[in-house]
Amino acid sequence: MLDEIKRTQANAELLHSEQEIEAALDSMAVQINTTLADSNPIVLCVINGGIVVAGKLLTRLTMPLNVDSINASRYRNQTAGGAIEWLFEPRMPLDGRVVLVVDDILDEGITLAAIHQYCLEKGATAVYSAVLLDKLLGHDKPIRADFVGLEVANHYLFGYGMDYKGYLRNAAGIYACKLENQD
Repeated sequence: MLDEIKRTQANAELLHSEQEIEAALDSMAVQINTTLADSNPIVLCVINGGIVVAGKLLTRLTMPLNVDSINASRYRNQTAGGAIEWLFEPRMPLDGRVVLVVDDILDEGITLAAIHQYCLEKGATAVYSAVLLDKLLGHDKPIRADFVGLEVANHYLFGYGMDYKGYLRNAAGIYACKLENQD
């Protein structure tokens, strides 16, 4: 398995450098700080993909806030999504609070839409979403992110929280990989 991971990383194409990503995070933070300045938000990190993005974004946010996490996954270390599996829910009550959901990528939008609905059902007064990447798929998605760092073409990606079979989340850039079953 590790040989496959190393080959994937070696053959991947760098789409966005660490500097480009950090600049995008700076821009997102300015927008979030302006929009949520007096809202006392709960920042809800989507585990595992959102860990890097949330960590990088939190230090740029200037308003008082709380942090919690949620784990709803469709991929579970696979390269294709399946049914949503709810692994854990936030421990903080969302009732009467503004929630900012932070994730790595808005792909099909199924998971983010489900998390958005979950927050509303738990009594959140408003739910915003921030994603580092919005994947351009050429069709409508069930949800749009309120804050987007960068847009990307439809590739299988890794780095900055996104994984390839559970690995490469820690890559310091956004990479498109060539999957084994592609030409």
